[in-house]
Amino acid sequence: MHVIFEEDGHFKAGSILSETEATAQVEAASGKRSKVKAANILLRFAAPVPAEVMNEAETLAADLDADFLWEAAGSDEFGFEQLAQEYYGHAPRPAEAVALLLKLHASPIHFHKKGRGRYRPAPPETLAAAKAGLEKKRQAAEKQAQLVAELTAFRLPAEYASLIPRILIAPDKNTLEYKALEEAAVAAGLSPLRLIDRCGAIPSTLEFHRMSFLLEWFPRGTGFVPVTEPIDPPELPRSHVRAFSMDDEATTEIDDALSVDWRDDGGVRVGIHIAAPALGIPPGSELDKVARERLSTVYFPGDKITMLPETLIHHYTLGEAHDCPALSLYVDVAPDLRVLGTETKVEMVHIADNLRHELLEVEFNADTLKNPDFPDYPWRRELEWLHDFAAVLEAGRGKADTVERVDYNFKVEGETIHIVPRKRGSPIDKVVSELMIFANAHWGGWLAERRVPAIYRAQANGKTRMTTAPDPHQGLGVDQYAWSTSPLRRYVDLVNQRQLISLVQGTDPVYPPRSEQLFSAVRDFELAYDAYNEFQRRLERYWMLRWLIQEGVHEVTANVIRDDLVRFDNLPMVTRAPSVMGVAPATRVRLAISGIDLLDISFHAELVETVASPPDSGAVLS
Repeated sequence: MHVIFEEDGHFKAGSILSETEATAQVEAASGKRSKVKAANILLRFAAPVPAEVMNEAETLAADLDADFLWEAAGSDEFGFEQLAQEYYGHAPRPAEAVALLLKLHASPIHFHKKGRGRYRPAPPETLAAAKAGLEKKRQAAEKQAQLVAELTAFRLPAEYASLIPRILIAPDKNTLEYKALEEAAVAAGLSPLRLIDRCGAIPSTLEFHRMSFLLEWFPRGTGFVPVTEPIDPPELPRSHVRAFSMDDEATTEIDDALSVDWRDDGGVRVGIHIAAPALGIPPGSELDKVARERLSTVYFPGDKITMLPETLIHHYTLGEAHDCPALSLYVDVAPDLRVLGTETKVEMVHIADNLRHELLEVEFNADTLKNPDFPDYPWRRELEWLHDFAAVLEAGRGKADTVERVDYNFKVEGETIHIVPRKRGSPIDKVVSELMIFANAHWGGWLAERRVPAIYRAQANGKTRMTTAPDPHQGLGVDQYAWSTSPLRRYVDLVNQRQLISLVQGTDPVYPPRSEQLFSAVRDFELAYDAYNEFQRRLERYWMLRWLIQEGVHEVTANVIRDDLVRFDNLPMVTRAPSVMGVAPATRVRLAISGIDLLDISFHAELVETVASPPDSGAVLS
């Protein structure tokens, strides 16, 4: 006796060797023996042999039409042999019965399985929906194949025009376009990015990098939703001082200004005046939500994305010839430059001048400081005195820096980049940085002393972090450091300014102890600030490569830092050059530049020769 039985969702045929009421020992044509439950046996027959039945059944099943069978089956549950008899008009041969069974099993949208060999026809509406779904899948597969064909031929289908760069940066992986891109990339042996580039869909590498950043951090764009006008500050007392600021020409968010009030006894009262947008941005207001979401202004060569709307910046920036609301720290200084005392006020300050680095550096620099015969210029007396005072503050932190360092300014004009070296630690830098460090350290100490919660920037063992604890900043040499001097550009400064104003005015702090708003601001600010800085560094690296191409530079000199790490001489570029591995640190080398890739922002640097050995090494140049 031969049988057709079901095993693991498949139909198999074999011959019974032995049988009990519950099971049968069955041998397949291959000789394999199986123990089959009686309930799994669907058909018994004496002839022909099982292999012949299965072969003929598969041939017959191929000619059966599922739609016709569904119409013939009616609506009630049935067994496969029952339908086979109705279909063929006679008691079905084993092959005919098995053919029906195979067809029913292969047509799940037409027939729902109800048991071993038993089925029920799908309701008409269910079948129609299933057919529509299958047709939709067929069309999608056909469309995907067309897209893959176009992409692998390095032609960009029209469907992708509006999807770049999102499909490369933050794709919806369930879309047909993404699946086609992935399939085509595998077929072409390229990454999706390189495939899209081969299709000519990234005409501007700069725009691609910019959009990649915006998609992650500014998915709704860089514009501001309409918000109510910033409120005017309350009536404030007016200071008698005349203050001035020092910023580069592109700065619109002027956060800080300085004043010098000469005293009859030879002493000086220095004013450190900080823009006070906290007076016009109530906590929880729409403007506050905007600042809280962005957390910081984003800077990069050629542009910036401000934290606050232009209307508010214009309202509170320390613009020249205006009386501006400010949080002022006054420092009383003795004739010998000792700090005698401090006072913090919220007031209106007259900003007499916005000095710009580009013009000021011509007059106020290391050379003119040593030249009493240099022609006079505005604010000379104040600036020279402030420079002497800043040197005392710097020495007091134990951080006097005698090493000459170079910074670089990136100036983008259309497609042209100018990278201009600028000595770090210039008199302008020293005056501004030292007085801001003093203000941030002093105000941080005042907040800690009065137990008013605040956000601090701490550093220990070379690691810098944001914290709500007044921990030391070892790099700056101060006991605590609370960012408070850039409230137009950083949200943590705005938060700290609110706390400082509450101290000045004798009111409850906006953020009480253990404030969740404070903790979440710390956490979110660190993430955003790191990402913004990384984007700035990436764009600066991009423009350095653009400069190498623009200037036709194929070789550069550099200094070996350690291992294969080198620093270029005339660009702020630190990179890896594997060919210098084994060269002593501080060795000056010449490198050949090749393989510049603006999409990956990468290049290859190859050692050409050693230009100068490390100082005192006594080594011979190659």
